Amino acid sequence: MRTETPIAIRLEDYRPSDYLIGTVALDVALHPTATRVRAEIGLRPNPDGRAGAPLVLDGDDLTLTDLRLDGTPLAAEAYAVTPSNLTLTHPPAGPFTLTIETEIDPTANTKLMGLYRSNGVYCTQCEADGFRRITYFLDRPDVMAVYTTRIEADRAEAPVLLGNGNPMEAGEAGPGRHYAIWHDPHPKPAYLFALVGGRLDHVQRDFTTSEGRRVALAVYVEPGKAARADYALEAVARAMAWDETVFGRAYDLDVFNVVAVSDFNMGAMENKGLNIFNDRYVLASPETATDADYAAIEAIIAHEYFHNWTGNRITCRDWFQLCLKEGLTVFRDQEFSSDMRSRAVHRIGEVRTLRARQFPEDAGPLAHPVRPRQYAEINNFYTATVYEKGAEIVRMLRTLLGAQAFRAGMDRYFADNDGRAATVEDFLAAFAAASGRDLDAFARWYERPGTPRVAVQGAYDADARSYRLTFRQSLPGAPDSPPLTIPVSLGLVGSGGPLAVVCDRVRDGVFVLERASDTLTFTDVATPPVPSLFRGFSAPVRIEMDMADADRLVLLRHDSDPFNRWQAAQSVAMRLLVQGTRSGILAKEAAEALAGALAAFLDGEALADPAFAALVLALPSEADVANEIGAEIDPDAIHRARHALRRTLAAGLAERFRHLRDALADAPGTPFSPDAASAGRRALRNAALDLLTATDPDGATAQAEAQMAGATTMTDRLAALSVLAQRPGPACENALARFAETYRAEPLVLDKWLAIQATIPESDTLERIRRLQVHPTFSMTNPNRVRALIGSFSMGNPTQFNRADGAGYRLVGETVLALDRTNPQVAARMLTAFGSWRMLEPGRRDVARSTLLEIRAAPGLSRDVGDILGRTLAG
Repeated sequence: MRTETPIAIRLEDYRPSDYLIGTVALDVALHPTATRVRAEIGLRPNPDGRAGAPLVLDGDDLTLTDLRLDGTPLAAEAYAVTPSNLTLTHPPAGPFTLTIETEIDPTANTKLMGLYRSNGVYCTQCEADGFRRITYFLDRPDVMAVYTTRIEADRAEAPVLLGNGNPMEAGEAGPGRHYAIWHDPHPKPAYLFALVGGRLDHVQRDFTTSEGRRVALAVYVEPGKAARADYALEAVARAMAWDETVFGRAYDLDVFNVVAVSDFNMGAMENKGLNIFNDRYVLASPETATDADYAAIEAIIAHEYFHNWTGNRITCRDWFQLCLKEGLTVFRDQEFSSDMRSRAVHRIGEVRTLRARQFPEDAGPLAHPVRPRQYAEINNFYTATVYEKGAEIVRMLRTLLGAQAFRAGMDRYFADNDGRAATVEDFLAAFAAASGRDLDAFARWYERPGTPRVAVQGAYDADARSYRLTFRQSLPGAPDSPPLTIPVSLGLVGSGGPLAVVCDRVRDGVFVLERASDTLTFTDVATPPVPSLFRGFSAPVRIEMDMADADRLVLLRHDSDPFNRWQAAQSVAMRLLVQGTRSGILAKEAAEALAGALAAFLDGEALADPAFAALVLALPSEADVANEIGAEIDPDAIHRARHALRRTLAAGLAERFRHLRDALADAPGTPFSPDAASAGRRALRNAALDLLTATDPDGATAQAEAQMAGATTMTDRLAALSVLAQRPGPACENALARFAETYRAEPLVLDKWLAIQATIPESDTLERIRRLQVHPTFSMTNPNRVRALIGSFSMGNPTQFNRADGAGYRLVGETVLALDRTNPQVAARMLTAFGSWRMLEPGRRDVARSTLLEIRAAPGLSRDVGDILGRTLAG
C-alpha cells in the first residue's frame, strides 16, 4: 500500500514523456498466486522530450524477475529497481526493446487494481494507474501503443481467455494448459489494457455496422447466469446503432465483449473491445432486477460503449483532462437514454442527481473545477463534478451553438483528434472552428469551482405592455471573477397558458447571459406574466427569484416545459420544508394549497404520463433540504418538517392515491416489460402506496403486505418491502426475514435488502447495521456489499448518520479505517460522506470533526484516504 505523503501533481507542470512506446507484446501466464508477466516494450526517445534523460518506468508493488535490453540481460549497475519504479540511467539514444518479467499475486490483490481474481475469475482494472501493478511501464495516458497479448492458463480453471482487440490465435500450451493471442490494432494508453480468464458462460449475437463490418457481440457472466445477460447484450446493439445515427460513429473491431465480475471498485470500465463490468450493471431478470436496474444497465452499457470514441480512439492527454472523456461520454449516454425512454423524465432524473451529488460537492471542502489544476491522488477525482457537471458543460455548448453546429463541432473534433491524446482546448477549438464562435469566455466553466448563482427580478409595466427581467450572476467565494457564459432557455406563461415571447435578444428561446448583470425587455405582453426560466435546466446554476407560490403553481398547470412544471412543484415544497425546518411549524394553508394543485394535476394528467406524475409527487429529499439551507443544519428538524408535509399532502390526496393504485394495476397475466411506459405505471402506483403510509399507516401496511406476497416483479416487491421497513414492528421484521430467505443465493438482490435496512430512520438502525455486518451475505472485501450497507447508511440516512451523539460518524469512521488496509479506493469513497460536515449545527459539527481527527491519527493511512481527509479538514 502506498502510504507515503503524496506529491501534488500540477497541470502547469505537464511536459511530454521523454520516451514513447510503439508496441507492447505481453505474455501473461495466469496462476492464482504467482502469475508471470513478460513484457516486450518497443521504446524510442521522444523528439519533444529531454534528450538523454533517464528512463523512469512506473511500478506499484511489483517483483522484478528478469530484465533485458534488446535481448541481453542488463547488468545490475545499469538500472535501479524498487517496487514502485524501474530506472535506466543511460538508455540507448535510438529505438530499443526492453523485456521485463514480473511476478504478481492476483489472489492477494484486495485493492482490485491491476490484475486480480474475483470469484475465481482473473480480471484487470487499470484506470487510472493500475497497469503499473502488472508490469513496469510509462503509465500515463499520453503514451499510446499497439498491444499484442498472449494469455496462458490452466484450461480447467480458465477455459475462457479474453483480451483487447481481435482474437488472432489459440491452442494448447502443455499438459492441461492453453493459450489465446489477442491483437489490438488501435494505439491506446496503458489504462485501457484488459484481460480476463475464467469459467464463464455467455450470450452472443452479431451486429453489422453502417460501414458493413460484421461484429461479434458477447456478454460473459458467471456460470448459470447467462439468461440474465440478454438485456445487456441487446443494450449493446441499441447503443451501437444509436451512435452511428446520432454521432456518425461506427465500431472499429471484429468483436466487442462485455464481462461481468462480482468484485469491482466502480461501475464498469471501457477497455478497448473488452469492457469489464460490475455485475450489478449487467445481470437482470424480472425476478431479481428493478425498473431502475434495467435503466441503469442500459445507460452504463451505453456509456462504456460510447467511450470507444470519446475516451479510447480519442483519449485524454493527462488526467487533468478527465472530464474530456467522462463528462462528454456522460452527456452522450444521457442523450441515448433520453431517446430510448422519456426525455422529460430522464432530464429530471439527471438534474436530481446533479443537485444531490454535485451541488454539495461544489459547496464543500472537496470542491474542485471540472478540470482541476492539481491533484494528489487521481482516484479521488472521479467525482460528480467531473462526470455530471462535465456533462452539463457539453449540454450548454449544444444549447449555445444549436444542434446543427454542435454536430458539426463533434465531427470536427473526431476528425482532428482521432488517435490522439487530446485536451479541453482541442475539444473547444473544434467547435470554435465549426461554428465560427469565440468560446474563450465559455472555457471558464472548466476552470471555476463552485455553483454559480443567478438572481432574477421581474417587473411588469401595464401601460407599456412590457415586462423586464434583470439577471445578476455571481460565484460564491469568487466575487471578482469574470462572468461566465450562461445560456438561459426561457419563456413566459400566463394564467391561460404560454405567452408569445417578443424580445430581439432571445433567439430560439435562449438568452445568453454573458455579463455580470443584464436586463431583457419583452414587448406586447398583455397581462402580467410568470417567467419560465432555465427551461430544461439549461445551465447548472442556483436560481434566486422571489416568486409567489401561486405563480409557481401557474407554471405547474400551464408551462410547456416539463422540467419547469416539475420544478414549480419542487420549489413550493422546498419553501415549505425550509420554513418548517426553521420554525418547527408547517404552514398548513400553503401546504393545503399545494395539495390542491397536485390534486388538479393528478386528475388531469396522472394516467397520461405516470412516470412524470410520480416525479411531480416526490418531495425534495432530506438531503436536498439540507443543501438548500446550507448552514447550521439540524437533520432531525428537517426530518420532522418533511414528515409533516408528507402527512398533509397525503391527507388531501389519499382517495386519489387509492384510485390510482386501482387504475394502474396490471391485469392478471400481464407479461413483464422493462420499457419506460410499464416502468412509469409501476413508479406512480408505488409512489401512491408510499405516500399513503403518511396518512393511513395501517391500511398502507396491509396493502404492502398483500403486494409483497403477490408481486411478480422485483420493483413491486421491493417497493412493498420499503414501505414495511419504515414501520418498526413484527410486520417489518417478518417481511425482511422472508425476503432474505427467498433471495439468500442472490447477492445483488440482498444488496437492496441491506440498503433498505441501512436507511431506516430509527435509533436502533446502528445496532441493526452491526448485526448485518456479520450476516453471511455481507463482506468487507466486496465493494457492492460495502456500498449497499455502509454507503447507503452514510448517504441515505441523514438523521442516523448525523446522530447528535456521534455514533453514526464513528461507525463510518471504523469502516473507513478497516477498508483502508485492504481497499483504499473504496475507503476514500466512504469518507466523502463527511464532505458537508461544516454545514451542520455546532454540536454535530464538533463530533464530526472529532471523528475525522481520530481517523487522521491512525497510523499508515493510504494516499487515497489521506488525500480526502486532508481536503475535508482543510476546507
